Amino acid sequence: MHSIKIHIFLLLALVLFIPDHTIHAQKIKGKKGKTTEASLREAEFYFTEGEKYYILEDYAKALVLFQKSLEINGENATVHYKIAQILSKGNELQKALESVKEAIRLDQDNKYFFVLAAEIYSQLGDFENASVTYEEMIGRLENTDQYLFELAALYLYQGRFDDALDSYDKIEKAYGLSEEVVFQKQKIHLQNNNLEAALAEGQKLIDAFPGEESYLIKQVEILLSNDKQKEARTLLEKFINEYPQSAHARLVVAELKRKDGDTEGAREDLKIAFKSNDLSAENKIQLLAEFRTQIQSDELETYGIELAQLLIEMHPDVSDAYAIYGDILQALSKSDQAKDQYMQALQLDNSNFSIWQNVLQLYFELNKVDSVIIVSEQALELFPNQGSLYYYNGAANLQQRNYDEAVPMLEQGKKLSSSNLGLISAFNSMLGDAYNGVKNYPKSDLSYEAALDFDPENYVVLNNYSYYLALRKENLEKAEKMSAKVVKNNPTNATYLDTYAWVLYMRGKYKEARKAMERAFKDDPDNVTAIHYEHYGDILYKLGDIDEAVKNWRIAKGLNPNAELIDQKIADRKLYEQ
Repeated sequence: MHSIKIHIFLLLALVLFIPDHTIHAQKIKGKKGKTTEASLREAEFYFTEGEKYYILEDYAKALVLFQKSLEINGENATVHYKIAQILSKGNELQKALESVKEAIRLDQDNKYFFVLAAEIYSQLGDFENASVTYEEMIGRLENTDQYLFELAALYLYQGRFDDALDSYDKIEKAYGLSEEVVFQKQKIHLQNNNLEAALAEGQKLIDAFPGEESYLIKQVEILLSNDKQKEARTLLEKFINEYPQSAHARLVVAELKRKDGDTEGAREDLKIAFKSNDLSAENKIQLLAEFRTQIQSDELETYGIELAQLLIEMHPDVSDAYAIYGDILQALSKSDQAKDQYMQALQLDNSNFSIWQNVLQLYFELNKVDSVIIVSEQALELFPNQGSLYYYNGAANLQQRNYDEAVPMLEQGKKLSSSNLGLISAFNSMLGDAYNGVKNYPKSDLSYEAALDFDPENYVVLNNYSYYLALRKENLEKAEKMSAKVVKNNPTNATYLDTYAWVLYMRGKYKEARKAMERAFKDDPDNVTAIHYEHYGDILYKLGDIDEAVKNWRIAKGLNPNAELIDQKIADRKLYEQ
């Protein structure tokens, strides 16, 4: 009894995969022409085994077993279909096509045979036969309307637009009004320059869903893209009268008014839209981002700021709302206010690295170097692998003359910026200054040289390098060449002229040094500082003009009372050098 139950199970499994008429009608004849039940059972066995391996995705074994089944019973449509499936998966499309066509010849009532055939035709690029196959299936078999979508797509590939429209009409008849189908039909009508038909399709959605804003906007977009501004306005005005809080419709109206020069009207419509909860915070932020780059500064200041404030009022817990407000303020050069908005954004969400960078840049612009150090350290706790944060921290410590703190920060930032040669050069430039500050002169020189290898025309590096060599009274000939190059290309820069004068001074070229300093006073008086007057006094002293030397030292003291040795110079009317 146990073996009989297994045999019955195998027969039932085969019935599930093979149409009834296939099992009952197929007769397998032996050598003498008689029906052989044993052969039938053997074919069933190979089919069942093949199906098992197919499910296990061992397609090679499954194919061998299905082929053995066919050798015994070549009229089994389902076996031909399974072989076609395997061949199709192996990209043997022509062989797969022959197998599935044989399956269809043997059984024209199985929709899966037709579907596989159509898919293979499509993969072969034979869209005509693919569409013919779907047409035959849909015309012959019930419950196949869902394949009208594939058929319509095939018609579109072939440029058979009328046939595609016919398919979409059948889909609507079978399934009712569909947004997807309407939009596809609109595309076809517009491609055929049939604006009236495209609008008629859109109107069906509007009539069916009168309060659905997206359908109205789609209709308006079609009208506007076809220079039907008047009709678009009429449609929008009617909709807004019925639904006055419609945010997206207000946005379209606002843009139309702005283009017409009605700035005030556009502003009012935008305010209504920004006060609406129907418009997401993300959409409002995106709009403000576009405003920031597209409109003039006066417009940005008049209603860009007002809209940003409305955004924050409506979405006080959204970090990006404060960030975009900060962007607008920064674009308007309102650095201090922008910084405050960015800080508020970070309080809500500190994961946005670009906002940290904006804050640090603004603190630098505002000359709040202590804040740069504090904020960069906070950011480094969150982003320890961002080289630019070490740059900000190192630069701020360098400006504060915290050389011991600057060096490790700059070195770490340099390591993390290995793929950015420009940034590495910037680190090397600052490391030259920092190592000079800790009196590690060999590393200072190496850093400067590395920076100049990347950019030989880096005037800041050339100036600083030559100045520190002059202070150390080392390699003065090289220092003079570098400084002369800087001055040649920047002839009116007081800082560069002062460095050149000081290099000349260290080389004993006092008359040339005096000329360089006098050029600085004449050509760049706004940037002359205490050190310039002190250096000029030292140069004059060497030239024997003691009175003028003391006079300039006194001016230097007035600009910087804490200058080292300046009091002794003035009191003793004598040059003291470090």
